[in-house]
Amino acid sequence: MKRNPSKSGFSEGAAAANLSLETTIENPMGTRPVFPLLMRMAIPPMISMLIQSMYNIVDSIFVAQISQDALTAVSLAFPLQNLALAVAVGFGVGLNACIARNLGAGNQKAVDSAAAHGFYFSLLHSILFVIIGWLGSGPFLSLFSQDPEILKMGYEYSSIVLCLSFGNMFHLYTEKMFQAMGSMLFPMAMQAFGAGLNIVLDPLFIFGAFGLPGMGVKGAAVATILGQIAAASLSFFCFVRHSGEIHLSLRNFKLNGKILRDIYSVTIPSAIMMSLPSILVGILNGILAGLSQVGVAILGLYFKLQTFVYMPGSGLIQGMRPIVSYNYGAGKWDRMKQTVKCSSLVTVLLMAAGTLVFLLAPQQIMGLFQAQGELLESGVQALGIISLGFVVSSVGVVFSGVFEALGKGGRSLAISLIRQLLVIPPLALLLAGPLGMGATGVWVSFPAAELLAAVVALFLYKDWERREGPGRLSPEAKTAGTV
Repeated sequence: MKRNPSKSGFSEGAAAANLSLETTIENPMGTRPVFPLLMRMAIPPMISMLIQSMYNIVDSIFVAQISQDALTAVSLAFPLQNLALAVAVGFGVGLNACIARNLGAGNQKAVDSAAAHGFYFSLLHSILFVIIGWLGSGPFLSLFSQDPEILKMGYEYSSIVLCLSFGNMFHLYTEKMFQAMGSMLFPMAMQAFGAGLNIVLDPLFIFGAFGLPGMGVKGAAVATILGQIAAASLSFFCFVRHSGEIHLSLRNFKLNGKILRDIYSVTIPSAIMMSLPSILVGILNGILAGLSQVGVAILGLYFKLQTFVYMPGSGLIQGMRPIVSYNYGAGKWDRMKQTVKCSSLVTVLLMAAGTLVFLLAPQQIMGLFQAQGELLESGVQALGIISLGFVVSSVGVVFSGVFEALGKGGRSLAISLIRQLLVIPPLALLLAGPLGMGATGVWVSFPAAELLAAVVALFLYKDWERREGPGRLSPEAKTAGTV
């Protein structure tokens, strides 16, 4: 493959190789030592995810300064907002895996076709959420509150972030294409740019400054979508000018059923997985509401705090996916297995660090939210119990990402369903009610679910090795990267 270095400014492999115009450049995902490559690709998205976690908490702090009703309104809108994010991320993951596998197999035509499909279907998703935001926000919010002020603020917020979600859709579309080529620093910079702009604009639009009127909750929504649109615009502009191994052409686009199946076989389960926390929170809130309002508050705090533990792990998986996809597509089985082992080790270390923080400093953590009395005491207990499942969750987190990279979205979804939906609600209901453990039973259900998911993940991976590992693949399948 011939490339001009001036056209690959965002390709870290080309920059490191420092090759001339006439040199054939091999993709670093198939040649560089695995652990340094994994760290080079994983650290930027890990930082990006941490930035995103901080942004979410800061955003809540600003809104809470308006009123408790304002915070409630934004909280009620979270499932709808998270649904849009789930579709954007899920589609990006599917596109990333499809492009990376075909890059590994040397199928340039499929790579370029996937990029064009990604553009048009990101546009289609954006239109879909205009309809959802316009027609669905009001009826959805009315399921949870009849307070006119909360419903008004909730509708203002959700309708804006949904109807104008095209910024997020195209930002993640572009980000995942850069990552499929092995470029991770630029997507990190764009993520930081969008989140940083959002944080700066939040107080300006919410409270008003420099001649701008205070818009309250509506201002928070405007700040959010402006950050997304700015990041998307800059990312897409840079991709068009420095697309490297991906050539985006929209004029001669032809719908390809195989490309769509390859993308959506991962997109659908990935999007569902991203939506699971919203479903789980709703179910557990129903269980805890009958026991203690303090438990509901603790659950909300936990889901904010756990992002600091799981988001870096999610960033690592983002770095791992294209390496696994590329090397499996190229038939480099040993490099793929080594990538999985390195990813597992690093994820265990990240989760162990999170466990230590939750066990050694729970009072300080709860103090960040001004917790006192029963909230503090029960919160310390909850953090200690739930954190016991962090390390064992590494297995489910890593192998869920591996199956996504291999195009086995169904297996990835099965692991995530066990981790977040199939075990926790029924077990929490049993422990909290008939067995009389109360809210403690809800917290115990978290590590129990992680343990079962780890066992199932290992079984599914061994089963996949036996059925579709290198000994079961024909040379043609290895060359084509068929999974």
